[in-house]
Amino acid sequence: MVRPTLQLHPPYTAPAARPAATLLLLRDAPGGPEVLMTRRSPAASFLPGAFVFPGGRVDTADHEAHDLASTRPGQAAEPLTHALAALRESFEELGILLALRADGTPLDASDLARLDRTRPLYPQVRALGLRLAAAELRLLAHWVTDRSIPKRFDTTFLLARMPEGQQAVADDAEQFEPLWLRAADALERHAADRLPMIFPTLRWLTQFTNVDAVLAACTEDQPRWVSCPRAGYVGGQVQRYMEHDPPYGELALVCPDGQLEHALDWQHERPVPLLRHLHRLTAPNANVMTGPGTNSYIVGTAASGYIVIDPGPLLKDHIDRLLAFTAGRITTIVCTHSHPDHSPAAPPLAQACARLTGHTPPVLGLASAATARAHSHFTPDRALGDGERLTLRDGVHPITLRVVHTPGHAANHLCLILEEDGLLFSGDHILNGSTTIIDPPDGDMSAYLDPLDRLALACEQDRIEFILPAHGHVIGEAAQAIARLKAHRLRREAKVLAAMRAFPQGGPDEWLSFAYNDTPQALWPLARRSLLAHVQRIEQMAML
Repeated sequence: MVRPTLQLHPPYTAPAARPAATLLLLRDAPGGPEVLMTRRSPAASFLPGAFVFPGGRVDTADHEAHDLASTRPGQAAEPLTHALAALRESFEELGILLALRADGTPLDASDLARLDRTRPLYPQVRALGLRLAAAELRLLAHWVTDRSIPKRFDTTFLLARMPEGQQAVADDAEQFEPLWLRAADALERHAADRLPMIFPTLRWLTQFTNVDAVLAACTEDQPRWVSCPRAGYVGGQVQRYMEHDPPYGELALVCPDGQLEHALDWQHERPVPLLRHLHRLTAPNANVMTGPGTNSYIVGTAASGYIVIDPGPLLKDHIDRLLAFTAGRITTIVCTHSHPDHSPAAPPLAQACARLTGHTPPVLGLASAATARAHSHFTPDRALGDGERLTLRDGVHPITLRVVHTPGHAANHLCLILEEDGLLFSGDHILNGSTTIIDPPDGDMSAYLDPLDRLALACEQDRIEFILPAHGHVIGEAAQAIARLKAHRLRREAKVLAAMRAFPQGGPDEWLSFAYNDTPQALWPLARRSLLAHVQRIEQMAML
């Protein structure tokens, strides 16, 4: 865990989230299921004018109305309370009620006519001998409002089929303009700024062709996903991100309590503070291979001196910025590997430090292998041993970086673990938002996959929570990220093997279109390199 004293921002206590429930009512339509949405009042204190699903706060009465509900065997009390709240709110806001008569048949228009939306629902249901159809609801998701928002809700999202013979009629107080939309159409309108709504829960619905399939996918009393978004600034404007979004882990590292403090813009002029003893300076070498550019990490303080990890490509402005920020007080330069976007700046940075301070920091790493391409030849001042530790001390916050040899992307690749804070500097072994290219002969897929298990074990032993890649934002939930990466690589390998079996007389180009059919064709020349690495590994395994 990151030491609290090294966080950039004071602790923050987020406002308590109020329990709430909402209901996605679905109906079958040509082209896929439609969902019912309504527009919130422009005067609402929360999400004014946004299109939402009917729902609202969980009330005391919802806890006390369990005897009025149909239930599934084993249904727990809390989910039942949320289901009742969603049913009640749907009735109050849109006049829709999922309920059954005493004989188990659904309501019709005459039953609805006997109910008054302006009066409390539960006494009316009891008086008429009705049962609220809570057993028909399915649990979709669980959302907690971003910690930085003053008015927060802990919301359960439920699904149900729209009851036949009923029509949505907005109350024209809280809700207006009910409309039915296919999920894909709603998302298209939202992207075109013609349908304001918050995080598009609807994305998940686009994969289904009918309501039965949707409900079948949500039969358990466990949500398909749980999310508490985080917020940061992009271009000076607040942007919010879910757990699967690339910036989420960085926001969790820099603003763990949900403080709205961190700018996510990629810029190259000055180092971005991540912790009090950790800064990232991104080189201005953005392209399809490097993403926003190569991240140079500056570990340490003015009191301890600095270790620079991956000084980057041979770009004078980038070297000058590293030198200026550290005032030349760099004790060590570490290169995770020898590729030209990582190591060429190391010697000139060391020489510049010598001119400024009289001390020449050693360049450490692993020498490039004979298999390296010409532009990746590299010889460090000293080779780093697997498990070796590099230390910085300022008397208050010791810093220990442990070396982990991780060949695969390059034969001389290594990672570093900051032991006191549970941080993994992954170089190109683990990236954010993409998978690294394994390019034989210097790249080797078996050699790449094996260290993932070592890094996963290190996550457990060193309590590693965050991965700091050489390209992209910080990655959170380190162990899960590594597990997903390995699973992705093995799934890709299975597709390569399937392609080889389907086209035994073919070659890499034929296999590529089959195994990477989910990858944009513009990236196929790059993907072809990794495909060759998979083929090499498959053939080696066949020989065992």
